[in-house]
Amino acid sequence: MNFRALRKGRELFYFTNQSASPRNCCTSQIKLNCWNCKHLLDKRPAFFCVSCKAVQPPVEGTSYFKIMDCDYTFTLDTQKLQKTYLQLQRSLHPDNFSQKSVKEQEYSESQSALVNKAYGTLLKPLSRGLYMLELEGMNIEEGTDSGADSNFLMKLMEINEALDEAQAPEEAIMIGRDIKGKLADLTAHIDAALRKGELQAAKAILVQMKYYANIEEKVKEKLSEFL
Repeated sequence: MNFRALRKGRELFYFTNQSASPRNCCTSQIKLNCWNCKHLLDKRPAFFCVSCKAVQPPVEGTSYFKIMDCDYTFTLDTQKLQKTYLQLQRSLHPDNFSQKSVKEQEYSESQSALVNKAYGTLLKPLSRGLYMLELEGMNIEEGTDSGADSNFLMKLMEINEALDEAQAPEEAIMIGRDIKGKLADLTAHIDAALRKGELQAAKAILVQMKYYANIEEKVKEKLSEFL
């Protein structure tokens, strides 16, 4: 699109052997016991004790991929993710524990909130990619250009100007459609970079995605003005 033309209380655990990785903390080497009956928790993460059925507290450092039972990949199965989310929320919802002990009520609230956060982070490509970089020890700083080149920033300025000056919803829709296409292309590029282990390249692409995602939100705001 020619934008110029548009003018645009943690409970005590019993550890027998500790091991952690950036991607999946609480791996099979870590042994945990139920806070209530001390039964060994075989599954990790363990939301419930198989012996006494008590809800368990979240284990600090467990990756969102482990929580949502997803493969550690950028192109994860979002339908499976949603199915897992609904199943977990049905079983962990605080309303289910209103007659339980205060401790179980607190644990259910913590687990439910954690599942919400994990789901929200992994559902969208941008937040998923940023989280994967975070697990690898890389962060994109807020409030900086993060190495974006001047030509790219100039292009963004033109898009923003075109959106600000849009006089009809059709113009904003055209811009939104173009941005959606750019985000789809960048998503494919990020997947390729992550598969090759090219973290710096993935980071640069995610920086661009952040800018385009911001414009996508502005398009929605602009369209609401025409209603």
